[in-house]
Amino acid sequence: MPNSPSDLAVVGAGPAGLAAAVAAADLGLTVTVLDAGERPGGQFYRHPAPGLGAARPEALHHGWRAFATRAARLAAHREAGRIGHLAAHHVWTVVPDPQADGWLLHAVETRPDRTEAPASVRARTVLLATGAYERQLPFPGWTLPGVVGAGGAQAMLKSGLVLPGRRVVVAGSGPLLLAVAGSLAAAGAAVPAVVEASGYLGYARELPALVRNPGKLVEGAQYGGGLLRHRVRPLLRHAVTAAHGSGRVEAVTVSRLDRDWRPVPGSGRRIACDALAVGHGLVPQLELATGLGCATRRTADGTLALALDPAQRTSVPGVWSAGETGGIGGAQLALAEGELAAASIAYELYGTPRPRRGAVLVRRRARLRAFADAMAAAHRPGPGWTGWLDDDTTVCRCEEVPAGRIRTAVTDLGARDARSVKLLTRAGMGWCQGRVCGAAVACLSGAEPGGERRPLSCPVELGHLAQLPPAED
Repeated sequence: MPNSPSDLAVVGAGPAGLAAAVAAADLGLTVTVLDAGERPGGQFYRHPAPGLGAARPEALHHGWRAFATRAARLAAHREAGRIGHLAAHHVWTVVPDPQADGWLLHAVETRPDRTEAPASVRARTVLLATGAYERQLPFPGWTLPGVVGAGGAQAMLKSGLVLPGRRVVVAGSGPLLLAVAGSLAAAGAAVPAVVEASGYLGYARELPALVRNPGKLVEGAQYGGGLLRHRVRPLLRHAVTAAHGSGRVEAVTVSRLDRDWRPVPGSGRRIACDALAVGHGLVPQLELATGLGCATRRTADGTLALALDPAQRTSVPGVWSAGETGGIGGAQLALAEGELAAASIAYELYGTPRPRRGAVLVRRRARLRAFADAMAAAHRPGPGWTGWLDDDTTVCRCEEVPAGRIRTAVTDLGARDARSVKLLTRAGMGWCQGRVCGAAVACLSGAEPGGERRPLSCPVELGHLAQLPPAED
C-alpha cells in the first residue's frame, strides 16, 4: 500500500474497466487496476492458457480489435508508470480511507505458488467494473456432471480450448445462447438444439431500439447463419425441464412453455446428449457496490443494477461504475461507459476538459442501452418456471437444500422473503453466497431477487483480516 493514493482505482479489467483505465491514464490520471484474473480482458475477452500454444486466440472472440488496442495502451501506460496493474487481486471490500479523503480497497492476492496474501490499495476515486455472473434456474438433474453454464461452456472453449462434450444441447434464454451454440458448433461439437425459453417476437415491441442498432441485427443474422450452416435446430418457447443420466447427463427433457413459462402438459420430449450448456442471462455483480450503500434500480428483466447518473456516478460520492453493473448490455456498451466514466473522473479531480469524442460516446451509450433494455424485457423469466421443480430438486447446491424445504419454509414456517428462507434453510449460505441459487430462492419465496447487502464480497480468511493495519481514530 503506497503512501500516496492513486487518482483512480479500477476494480475489474474487463471491457469497462480496461477502457476506463487507459482513458483515464490518457487524460493524465494515475491509475491502479485490481483484477481477479491473471490477464486483462475479463470474462468476455478470455485468453487460452499460455501452455496451449493457441495461434489465433482472436478467432474465438467478437470485437477482438477493440480489446487488443486497449491492452496495448495498458501495457504502454504501465511501462510509463501511469498505470499499476495488480493481476490476481480479488477485492473483497472498499471503505473510506482513514488517512485521506478517498478510499481504501482491501484485496486477496493469489500468488504464482497458489498461496494467498492480503493486499490494500489507496485511491482518491473508485470505479467499479465488476461485471456479471450467470443466472441459473434449477431443474431436476441440473447437478449431474456434464451440465454446465452456457457462459461456462464458452469459457472452457476460450480459455481451455476444450468442449464440454461431443453432443451439447444449449438451453436457457437470451442472445448469449446463439453465440455459445455457434462457437461450440464451429469448434466441432454436435449441437442438436438451441432451446430458448423466450421468443424473439418480444423484440418487435421495441422497433425504435432495433432500428437504431443495425449492427446488432447484423450480428444476430450472422449467428443465425452460422447455426443454419451447422444444422442447429432452434426451439423457441421451450425449456429443458429435466436432465437424465447415471453418473453423467445422457439426455434432457425439453418441454414447450406457455406465456408464463409453465411447461405445457404432454409436450415433453427427450433429446440425447452428453453435455448441456444452460443459462438464463446475466446478473450484475454488485456486492462491492451494495456494501458501499450504492443505490440500485430494477431492470426490465427483474434483476438489480446500479442507479447511475449520466456521468456514470453512483449515489456514493467518489464512486463511479461502468459496464454490466449498470445493467447487462454487452462489451460495446461497457467500452463506451468506461471511457465516459474516466472523462467524468478527470474533470471532477482536475477540471480536465472532456474529450471531443464525448458527445459521440454519449449517443452510443444511449443507443446501446436502449437495445439492452429491449433485450432484457424480451428475455425476462416468466413466473411459471418454478413449475419445473419437484420437491426433491436441489436448489442450493452448496448447502444441498431442496425445493421442498424452501417451500415448507414459506408455507409452514411463515418465510416471506429470501433472507428469512436463508435463515430457516441455509439456502444461500454456502461458498457461492447465493450467486448460483439466489434468483431461484427469491422466486420460491415470492420475493424480488437481489438487494442483500454484505460487508464482504467474497470469502476471506480470518488470518487475512488479522493482518490488516489497525484503523485510525
